[in-house]
Amino acid sequence: MTVGYFAPMPPARTGVADYAEALFHALQRHGSLELAPRRASVNLYHLGNNHLHAAIYRRALSEPGIVVLHDAVLHHFLLGQLARSEYITEFVYNYGEWSRDLAAELWDRRASSASDERYFSHPMLRRICETARAVVVHNPAAARMVQQHAPSTDVVEIPHLHFAVREHSAADVLDARKSLAVPSREPLCGLFGHLRQSKRVRTVVEACGEAGVKLLIAGECTAELAKALEPLFSSSHVIRRGFSNVTQFNLLHHAVDICANLRYPSAGETSGISVRLMAAGKPVILTHSEENSRYPETSCIRVQAGLPERAHLTDLLRWLKRFPSDAAAVGLRARDHILAQHAPDRVAGLYWGLLRAFS
Repeated sequence: MTVGYFAPMPPARTGVADYAEALFHALQRHGSLELAPRRASVNLYHLGNNHLHAAIYRRALSEPGIVVLHDAVLHHFLLGQLARSEYITEFVYNYGEWSRDLAAELWDRRASSASDERYFSHPMLRRICETARAVVVHNPAAARMVQQHAPSTDVVEIPHLHFAVREHSAADVLDARKSLAVPSREPLCGLFGHLRQSKRVRTVVEACGEAGVKLLIAGECTAELAKALEPLFSSSHVIRRGFSNVTQFNLLHHAVDICANLRYPSAGETSGISVRLMAAGKPVILTHSEENSRYPETSCIRVQAGLPERAHLTDLLRWLKRFPSDAAAVGLRARDHILAQHAPDRVAGLYWGLLRAFS
């Protein structure tokens, strides 16, 4: 059996590329894989909610295989790929003729798609999921979305891969904190990855300020969002870093004491950053959602979305600042869970079993 492997790969600036590269190497221990071959026994397609997946999406429609949904909402991807008439036709295909007026309204108001919940509650998955031979997801929310759009499609939930990265010495971590001008005993919260409105950046900045916790924001964002967030980035308790290579990014992960990784509205994704930070033994603060429901209650810290969000997050940060031993205990339980359930060998074995079944 030869597996055709279709995914953005490094140096593409996306977490899916890092994941895809790690999974590719883990699967090679089981058998033969080729990157984007003309022919294969079965194809594995990695799909996410941005333009880097456009050619992969088209290939997955023309030559069905196993689809991995890194985001279970493809609405924003399709907004960027389709013309107005094509978008409306696709929306109607997903949700029926009665939705035509809504489709036109959503197209006309697409500038607000990053924060308007209606774009997230209409994932537009029907065509790709009906075509796929099977769909892989990483959490129950994504599985539910697929089943709602394509009830007859096989949906398989496989834990998000944790891929090992370089360990850093205590001296390396101390040097990193010095470069950030954060003393070793001062709590440091991290907000990582590509920044967008759904990551609740304003909430995290304001909560850290109220709790008296330094905040490292490390990641890229669009020029428009950067302009809107500039007053927040200029706050005295905020340390700003842009894109970092994998080694630098990993070192910054080790340098923080806490990670705030909120998502609302959510796109049905399982955050690779959460998995990395939990594997590093860090307490991660997550939005209380179906996407995060597989993590044991004591291995992460959950925040209610909506009106209570900022006050709840502020209280949690104050607690973690006052009781660092509690924070460390959460991090250790998180590490144990990720290393057991998300280990590369275990995850690759689950993928390979599925690929064999459809070869």
